[in-house]
Amino acid sequence: MRIGRAELTSRSGRIVLLVALLALVAAGLGIQRALGDDPGGAAADGASTAPTGSHRVVPAPLAATDGTGAGYTLTARTAISTPDGNPAARQIAEQLAAGLRRSTGLPLPVTDGHGARDGIDLALDRTLSEETGPEGYRLQADANGVRIAARTEEGLYRGTQTLRQLLPAEVESRTQASADWTVAPVGITDRPRYAYRGAMLDVARHFFTVDEVKAYVDRLSLYKFNHLHLHLTDDQGWRLAVPGRPGLTGIGAATEIGGTPGGFYTEADYREIVRYAQERYLTVVPEIDLPGHTNAVLTAYPELDCSGGPAAQPYFGNAVGFSLICPTDERTYAFTGDVIAQLASLTPGPYLHIGGDEVKTLAPAGYQEFVRRVAGQVRAAGKIPFGWNQTAPVAGGDGVGMLEFWSTDGASARDMSAAVGRGARVVMAPAGRAYLDMKYDAGTALGVRWAGTVSVSNAYSWNPDTELELPAGAVAGIEAPLWTETLPGLAEVDQMALPRLPALAEVGWSAQSARDWNGFRLRLAAQGPRWEAAGFGFARRPEIPWP
Repeated sequence: MRIGRAELTSRSGRIVLLVALLALVAAGLGIQRALGDDPGGAAADGASTAPTGSHRVVPAPLAATDGTGAGYTLTARTAISTPDGNPAARQIAEQLAAGLRRSTGLPLPVTDGHGARDGIDLALDRTLSEETGPEGYRLQADANGVRIAARTEEGLYRGTQTLRQLLPAEVESRTQASADWTVAPVGITDRPRYAYRGAMLDVARHFFTVDEVKAYVDRLSLYKFNHLHLHLTDDQGWRLAVPGRPGLTGIGAATEIGGTPGGFYTEADYREIVRYAQERYLTVVPEIDLPGHTNAVLTAYPELDCSGGPAAQPYFGNAVGFSLICPTDERTYAFTGDVIAQLASLTPGPYLHIGGDEVKTLAPAGYQEFVRRVAGQVRAAGKIPFGWNQTAPVAGGDGVGMLEFWSTDGASARDMSAAVGRGARVVMAPAGRAYLDMKYDAGTALGVRWAGTVSVSNAYSWNPDTELELPAGAVAGIEAPLWTETLPGLAEVDQMALPRLPALAEVGWSAQSARDWNGFRLRLAAQGPRWEAAGFGFARRPEIPWP
């Protein structure tokens, strides 16, 4: 609209001007509505409005209030303070400082005795138990500094991961970067929905080195996962040294899918993975898949094969259900006893996963007796037996204590409901929602699609409590399994895990009522620059409005 100069000198001109101004305001409001009144909105053309402050955090916090005024800027004066004499809190602070120093170039000294006004203050507050639970935290940022308070050291660590996301994306750079290192004023109260939030990495189909596993842990810890499930054995390879069983590593570990050389973890290697995960508050859940998926075992110890068929040979394909360790020979249980004893001695966490899936050559009675005996060995070693949903008929009581649901078989779902009635709990990992090896769509180069395709939206838009008809309180949490038949290295893993891994992290952490796909896709888009700064590969899926 154009307004003539003469009109402005008259009363009628002033009226015209007022009408014009109102029209401009209305147009502006219309633009604002099109963009969205908050950072969770989306422009009409599909472009994103950049989330700011707490609105860019993944997974979404329980409650967040953006403050007013100046935020806190990290400078050469900034220090990180911790509770006096608490070595775990000190370690969390040192880890945070090391990451921030690398990208900011600031000295960021760590000091004992929390309460510093100009800096980042980590505080343990036991009175927060009802508000935040064992993993929750409160974060307050203003012009004076950042304060993270939690009931436990684990909660402090989760709070530091949120702090990372409140800083510019360049904070994830592996070399010194230039940015305005300011945390906007905000108040956050947060806690997880589920106590178990896991991700599985299959190191049996393709072997991953200690450093590669650590790199995956780095991705998990940023999004507040707290369990790392390692699928250590399968038909294609065995990945852990066991005293007195040299054939497992000498023969069983030598191969992987496709015929390329495999590998294995020594005791020291495995302990290093456990240590690294523990420092990032992830519990390692080791899996030895039994009684099927055991071809690698049988190549090393053919006496454990009572099938009567040809001797097992190294297997490089991806078929399932053809192998079976002998369920009626006591030598089998001597073998499983040795393996379980080794795993129990190396694993501080409470769970030991015994697999139990896709056993196609054993009658139900024999299968259930096998699982019952091995679960008893796990309990005798001081651990809780964990199994795939096929183990449900012998779950609960003194059998399998935790079930992992992946199958869409209705009979399995009924068995699981009965198992819950006997005291078992369930981790939800439905293949059509949570399997990160499923293709995004039919055109995806990597992955498989036997469970369909899993878009980012499919990975995000489900409710673990209602995916199956289970009693209230039966679901302990969720897991994001990543099978590696088509994924030979970390670059391929990143393509399939990112951006779906953060989607599943939010399913496990954030309240169901607080989750919204339209808002999430914008927050997820804001993670892209962070991954680029960190050197993480990811799939630029078109359903996400990347910057």
